[in-house]
Amino acid sequence: MILIHGLLGLPVWALFIVAPVFIHLTIVAVTLFLHRDQTHRGLVLHASVRHFFRFWLWLTTGMVTREWVAVHRKHHANCETDDDPHSPQVRGLLKVLLEGAELYRAEAKHKETVDKYGRGTVDDWIERHLYSRHPIYGVSLMLILDVLLLGLPGITVWAVQMLAIPVLAAGVVNGMGHYSGYRNFECKDAATNLMPWGLIVGGEELHNNHHAFPSSARFSQRPWEVDLGWWYIRVLEFLHLATVLRVAPKPVISGNSEQVDLNTVQAVIVNRMHVLRDYCREVIWPMLASEKHAAGATAGKLFAKARRLLTRDTSLLDSRSLSRLQETLAHSQKLQTVYEFRQRLQALWENRTISNERLLQQFKDWCAQAEATGIAALRDFARQLKGYTLQAA
Repeated sequence: MILIHGLLGLPVWALFIVAPVFIHLTIVAVTLFLHRDQTHRGLVLHASVRHFFRFWLWLTTGMVTREWVAVHRKHHANCETDDDPHSPQVRGLLKVLLEGAELYRAEAKHKETVDKYGRGTVDDWIERHLYSRHPIYGVSLMLILDVLLLGLPGITVWAVQMLAIPVLAAGVVNGMGHYSGYRNFECKDAATNLMPWGLIVGGEELHNNHHAFPSSARFSQRPWEVDLGWWYIRVLEFLHLATVLRVAPKPVISGNSEQVDLNTVQAVIVNRMHVLRDYCREVIWPMLASEKHAAGATAGKLFAKARRLLTRDTSLLDSRSLSRLQETLAHSQKLQTVYEFRQRLQALWENRTISNERLLQQFKDWCAQAEATGIAALRDFARQLKGYTLQAA
């Protein structure tokens, strides 16, 4: 009887509670410890919490901290390129969905990847001599524990545990999270928010938000978005078991738009993801709607399909989309003007070699020229930009 029901003697229906709880704990360990603490340094977990998560991940995934961190950092550094370990835009959605864990393991075998991107992770005695050296021991021990506590059904629970992260994280988040969903921010990769409620994968569903602000400990950005991982962080912070280091900035706009200095430019650059989002909503989209309303039937159909083309970074557009973009802009001088001003604004923070004095002058020139176009939405946006200030420390 003990072999069938295990030491706990739980009924079969209870396993449908135990398995999801175990899986959820693994997801929490991945998002809080591996992702937000070790990879992006958005928070610092207390040593006791870190070690509990490390031990649990050793039992339930066999993943090595330094390898996971290295692969994920390389993903951010080379997103949607041939060097991205698991981009569905490059490798195909089906490949990442079905073989996400295999792609991770293949990249983790590259010593140069681990050496370059895996720096700064936990490196104590137990990590070096047990967790990293013998990852198979952990998942084997988990199998023994599941069978001892749950009986023969524990084998099924163990199998489900082993599939959870490869399917939900390596497959769904890395696959669908760069393929389908909505976008709050137009970053230079294809990351999307799978849905606004990050409850299943602990907040990792808000993938576009994360790629816009990688070092933020909080993934939710809009009032209706839910980041369950952030709720756990707040609880741990209340218990003095976690310290939040960084969250995504929020624009601060003062009423005085005449005093434009280097702090103004720095505030715009710090909030660049918000700036680009607001520019699309307050300048490009209203102009597109106006031009569509005034256009004839042929141009109207062209404008109706242009919203994504005018918003998305050109590096993410294929040749056919780029051709349609140029055709759309050729039909409207005003659209071409506001689109070019968007590209020029984005270029301000992409030039990493420019001096502060030159950067300030280019920003002032952009604002003055935007106001001189005679386009009301562009003029108002330029005046709003001049009111940006840095958040108080």
